[in-house]
Amino acid sequence: MLYNRFAPKMLGVCYRYAQTIAEAEDILQDGFIKVFNNLSSFRLESSLETWITRIMVNTALNHLRSTKKFKLEGDLDVLDTSTEIVSLQQHNMYVNVVMQCIHELPTGYCVVLNMFAIKGYSHAEIPKELGIKESLSRSQYLRAKALLEKSLMVY
Repeated sequence: MLYNRFAPKMLGVCYRYAQTIAEAEDILQDGFIKVFNNLSSFRLESSLETWITRIMVNTALNHLRSTKKFKLEGDLDVLDTSTEIVSLQQHNMYVNVVMQCIHELPTGYCVVLNMFAIKGYSHAEIPKELGIKESLSRSQYLRAKALLEKSLMVY
């Protein structure tokens, strides 16, 4: 029941850090194993969804570290859906294009962009999670943003 309720949303969280949907599914499974093994340690300091999301993000980051895919090299308001002209189908197409462009970024850029722009981590928090300097977090984000903008210009 817990899995069925949260798995679809958590798969999206995992996919932000993975290169393929299969990799995201592996991370999701590993994350839910951790959720079930540590369910007794859940404290009501946050919502269950927040707690599970945190486990998924940490599992994804650990996966990237363990597979050596995480290589650091040197508010994501991409869509304006306020106009009624943009249909839901067009909106979904744009979201897919943006997500594809994000996944094409170098892994380090992708991770920092996801953590800062999508998950809301600060540049002070990101280094604690990734073991990097704050200045590197900032430069990774700016480079990711520039590359993403360049990629989106093609579309």
